[in-house]
Amino acid sequence: MATDRRQSEAQVALILGPDSSHLESLISHLMSSSNEERSQAESLFNLCKQTHPESLLMGLAHLLHSSPNPETRTMSAILLRRHLTRHHDAFLWPLLSPSARSTLHSLLLSSLHKEPLKSIAKKLCDTVSELAAAILPEDAAAWPDLLPLLFQWVTSPEARLQEISLLVFAQLAHYIGQTLLPQLSTLHSDLLPLMMQTLTEALNSGQEAVAQEALELLIELAGTEPRFLRRQIADVVGAMLQVAEAEALEEGTRHLAIEFVVTLAEARERAPGMMRKLPQFVRKLFGVLMNLLLDIEDDPAWHAAVDEDEDAGETSNYGFGQECLDRLSISLGGNTIVPVASELLPTFLAAPEWQKHHAALIALAQIAEGCSKVMIKNLEQVLSMILNSFHNPHPRVRWAAINAVGQLSTDLGPDLQVKFHHLVLPALAGAMDDFQNPRVQAHAASAVLNFTENCTPDILTPYLDGIVSKLLVLLQNGKQMVQEGALTALASVADSSQVQFQKYYDAVMPYLKAILVNANDKSNRMLRAKAMECISLVGMAVGKDKFREDAKQVMDVLMSLQQSQLDADDPTASYMLQAWARLCKCLGQDFLPYMGFVMPPLLQSAQLKPDVTITSADSDTEFDEDDDSIETITLGDKRIGIKTSVLEEKATACNMLCCYADELKEGFFPWIDQVAFTLVPLLKFYFHEEVRKAAVSAMPELLSSAKSAVEKGQSQGRDETYVKQLSDYIIPNLVEALHKEPEVEICASMLDALNECIQVSGPHLEEKQVRSIVDEIKQVLTASSSRKHERAERAKEEDFDAEERELLKEENELEEELFDQIGDCLGTLIKTFRASFLPFFEELSSYLTPMFGKDKTSEERRIAICIFDDVAEHCREAALKYYDSYLPFLLEACNDEYPDVRQAAVYGVGVCAEFGGSVFKPLVVEALSRLDAVIRHPNAQHSDNIMAYDNAVSALGKICQFHRDSINATQVVPAWLNCLPIKGDVIEAKVVHDQLCSMVERSDRELIGPNNQYLPKIVAVFAEILCAGNDLATEQTVSRMINLLRQLQQTLPPSTLASTWSSLQPQQQLALQSILSS
Repeated sequence: MATDRRQSEAQVALILGPDSSHLESLISHLMSSSNEERSQAESLFNLCKQTHPESLLMGLAHLLHSSPNPETRTMSAILLRRHLTRHHDAFLWPLLSPSARSTLHSLLLSSLHKEPLKSIAKKLCDTVSELAAAILPEDAAAWPDLLPLLFQWVTSPEARLQEISLLVFAQLAHYIGQTLLPQLSTLHSDLLPLMMQTLTEALNSGQEAVAQEALELLIELAGTEPRFLRRQIADVVGAMLQVAEAEALEEGTRHLAIEFVVTLAEARERAPGMMRKLPQFVRKLFGVLMNLLLDIEDDPAWHAAVDEDEDAGETSNYGFGQECLDRLSISLGGNTIVPVASELLPTFLAAPEWQKHHAALIALAQIAEGCSKVMIKNLEQVLSMILNSFHNPHPRVRWAAINAVGQLSTDLGPDLQVKFHHLVLPALAGAMDDFQNPRVQAHAASAVLNFTENCTPDILTPYLDGIVSKLLVLLQNGKQMVQEGALTALASVADSSQVQFQKYYDAVMPYLKAILVNANDKSNRMLRAKAMECISLVGMAVGKDKFREDAKQVMDVLMSLQQSQLDADDPTASYMLQAWARLCKCLGQDFLPYMGFVMPPLLQSAQLKPDVTITSADSDTEFDEDDDSIETITLGDKRIGIKTSVLEEKATACNMLCCYADELKEGFFPWIDQVAFTLVPLLKFYFHEEVRKAAVSAMPELLSSAKSAVEKGQSQGRDETYVKQLSDYIIPNLVEALHKEPEVEICASMLDALNECIQVSGPHLEEKQVRSIVDEIKQVLTASSSRKHERAERAKEEDFDAEERELLKEENELEEELFDQIGDCLGTLIKTFRASFLPFFEELSSYLTPMFGKDKTSEERRIAICIFDDVAEHCREAALKYYDSYLPFLLEACNDEYPDVRQAAVYGVGVCAEFGGSVFKPLVVEALSRLDAVIRHPNAQHSDNIMAYDNAVSALGKICQFHRDSINATQVVPAWLNCLPIKGDVIEAKVVHDQLCSMVERSDRELIGPNNQYLPKIVAVFAEILCAGNDLATEQTVSRMINLLRQLQQTLPPSTLASTWSSLQPQQQLALQSILSS
């Protein structure tokens, strides 16, 4: 061992010694293609870093400065960057002595000044920016000569130095905006005009490559620190739009100028609302983008296409114009875009050229997502523009009109479906008759799919005869593309009409089965896959009894297909995964015999390893950005390219596993272990959100399935300890994944899943697991409040406007969802562990009490109240010590302006009245007056307020029951009776009506009143409850009420009986007679 160590020390001494060739060769080995050589070099490099970090960095800086070998300089720049980046694990700056820091500063700047190769200079800019970003925010004087030197270069006659300084500024802007603020005026007066000047000169002298580089820099600046541009925004945007309109320039240059303006519009988080202050430019940009859409040719290949994806005739201008319209409308919103569109589009629609007509319809489809709220208000106008174009003589215009209807059905649904089904469905049915133009026919079928996805059976039913018969015609004699469209549309129509589809089943199913069996060529694999999808959706719609016979034949075909060798690119496999899962949903437990067959390939798909290419984020290998089959993400200093088809198959498979567990319950037991070991690691699968979401949803399903199997004796001899083992595997992993989850929406799903898991296996949790859940909840609350704080800061920006406020509201709604799930989770923990959870509750109280604040949202207040309600209800005596701190909040919230908050508060008052005993007694008077205000409110019975009203009545009843000696019972009890029956909150209704029953059984004096005064009211309340069946009272309460009424019949004097009876409404009299005589 000792000799090894001495040997390593000698090697390190050599590498870091005066002869730099040793370090140079170590660096070249770090890039070696031989694994062994590379890993040896890595361990030596790490050893140098651990033992002599300062000498290592100095050595790298000297190589960067003086090595003649470009590869050495490149690698030195990358390695230096890695070790001088604050958030990198290997940040070495704090370990350097002051003199080393100063030497490093000068070497970096000197190298930057003289580096001849552009690609290395760019990497050096990154290194310098990262180091500056790491040290300047804390101490603006930490690198005294950096900013002065950059300003000097900005004004240098040498274009190379100008560009370097601009590059560093663009990157620094993001990190050290605050540090640069004092220099802003210099930046505005020197930097921007210079950047624009560089751009103008390059364009005027025909050097478009230089101009494009200047534009790329400006785009980076617009994205990272748009506020630098604010003062001259009108000049800069104006200049960019001139470039965009200059037809003599290269397409690439014009696209970059447009990209700059769109990026500026998108920089919402840093400069909200800035672009909306420039409506004249928005109008001009919209015009430029509309003109790009005119760059389209009527290519015969488009008409002759065999599949819907053929886009012959569309140019890169056309594609870029489409993309930018979409982005612009999402970032600026409908109030800005719709007025501009309504001015421009009618002139395009009125023009004789088909291209203009086409462009207007494509633009409508592109802006729908971002402008949906405003477009919904003008839906009739928008729709008539589109539907008039269904009769245009040019097939590409008719296609674009259908395309717009499909897009609007998605973005403006379900409003569009509810209000205009009578216009849209007949128009689409007509378009399906266009046999001269299969492209138009197929697209009409696709639009039926979009329309019906957002549709309820009652809207669809009147049109089913017409639509189903048209689709059947297309299935029999269309081109394959048309048949595929018809299959997808039929599937969606069946899915949306559910049982209503039964009457078409016998006509449709034979065609579907024929396609499934006969479409065997390579050319019609997709047709077969779509037939599979359609059959399974039709089966689900019509139900097991109708589908059972055909299901067996279909599954036999699927089994034989699965056993045949399918090609890797055959879509059948992924469609089959989904079809099997739908068949299972339709057949339920009858599907179990097929599971042994279905599960192995499904698990294989769920376990697919992502097909990943990893490069350094600053390497020069570019992924093909336009390749749809590759998705790129940047993680730290790595750039990752992933094949999307693999990810999609994996996501589908994970979703299907979740479906099977949900559907088969205890029947899924034999596969739980394999599925758990497959899905639990995927809770942290950051390459694809859908995979994580599916894994999250499956967790509670797996636990439920295990618990149910153990309870029903179907667990192959395993007992409760199996459920505990599974729970011990799932819950800690779910908590850890929640800790690392970047997406708020998925955090909410994880909390939801965690809540369900605790409901299933709560009693199995150990204290340390509860501790980790509570710690994580604190973490989530802290993260959420810091996100809210950031948004509040954004609202203070000078250009902040109504559109931004709307967008902020949407982001905050996601946070509300998160709070909701936290409340549910804590509620479940309280119900499960009762008083033993209280130490945790005390820890959380510093997070909960602020949630009662008037500055918090109504949802936060409601959740904080619900958590206290749960504590009071489930911890009873042990919770009394918290009444002093929480009840004042509760009482005040009884009269909150939001009904949901009032409901939670009055419910809590009822709980405290029931369990609070002498602690609650001093508050009875205030509680009565608070409840009275809720009950007597003029709109108390309005649908928004009914739940709060019912719970207030219930709480009043509890005060009558548990604090009779503290109230004026002769007034309060009859007042309570007068509010009955309650009908909104059926859970509370059952409790209250049971209490009423008990009070009548013991002949409660104040309830029945002097001389049976209130008896008619009691009988009327009973009558109303009994007429509602079991909705407002439990079966037990109902039979007690009937017994009480029979007793009254026998014991009351006939005159009292007659007057009680005559006070009832005629139908109540009849109902009671039939109930009492049966």
